[in-house]
Amino acid sequence: MSNSSSSSVRFDGRVAIVTGAGAGLGRSHALQLAARGAKVVVNDLGDPSAVVQEIKAAGGEAIGFSGSVTDAEAMARMAQETMAQWGRIDILVNNAGILRDKSFTKMSLDDFRLVVDVHLMGAVNCTKAVWDTMRAQQYGRIVFTTSSSGLFGNFGQSNYGAAKMALVGLMQTLSLEGEKANVRVNCLAPTAATQMTEGILTPEVLAQFQPERVTPGLLVLASEDAPTRAILCAGAGTFAAAHVTLTEGLYVGDRSDAAEIVATQFDQITDRHGEVVPAFGMLQSQRELANASGRR
Repeated sequence: MSNSSSSSVRFDGRVAIVTGAGAGLGRSHALQLAARGAKVVVNDLGDPSAVVQEIKAAGGEAIGFSGSVTDAEAMARMAQETMAQWGRIDILVNNAGILRDKSFTKMSLDDFRLVVDVHLMGAVNCTKAVWDTMRAQQYGRIVFTTSSSGLFGNFGQSNYGAAKMALVGLMQTLSLEGEKANVRVNCLAPTAATQMTEGILTPEVLAQFQPERVTPGLLVLASEDAPTRAILCAGAGTFAAAHVTLTEGLYVGDRSDAAEIVATQFDQITDRHGEVVPAFGMLQSQRELANASGRR
């Protein structure tokens, strides 16, 4: 990617679908994509017409689609209607989400399933609906919305954290599978003041976390020069990257006291000096086999 601050991030001729775009982060993403030239499908569980009209009033192009991301058939129709309207789908922003926060002890299985269904399976449904189209046109940009709750944990959000970390795993694999077709897949981990965060953060803190301070990161992840397999953290105007890493580790081998060695050398095993970001999951097993072969 270019380091030039004068280069413009534009989406002229591109078609973007943004889920959960009736308010909050999704609205901000949709408005900014449209302002930079994209034709935008505004999806929301409720009525998305207000955001559609907002885009049109500013001179942009948009259509609305009301439907739940948990409804795979509805998301397939959304993709079909988008193709009928504009003939291509270039960008998918998986933004729709809900919260059902409680400690794991107090959480019902229904609330756990619901959050996983919306965040994980909702993103799967939408991505499946556009995947073959993007591969066929040899262009696609997909952004999953992950969270620090998944990356690092957060009390009372076991359901949300599990779903959000699952999206990282989905991103890691789809970025590999989409690479030859120029389909780039990334994760955005936002901190923003939305309906989901009301009552969690104080008004003073919320004032710093406006959705508009996150969206610049989304624009980059959805752009023609986007990276792939990135986990971009964004909030209050700050942008950082998170990584899933692998330490150098320690070869123990086939010993009767292997568990004792792992226990006594755990600090060495977890020492982050020399850690790497694996290019693919098999790197772990390749390294393990290399260690085993080198000590025979």
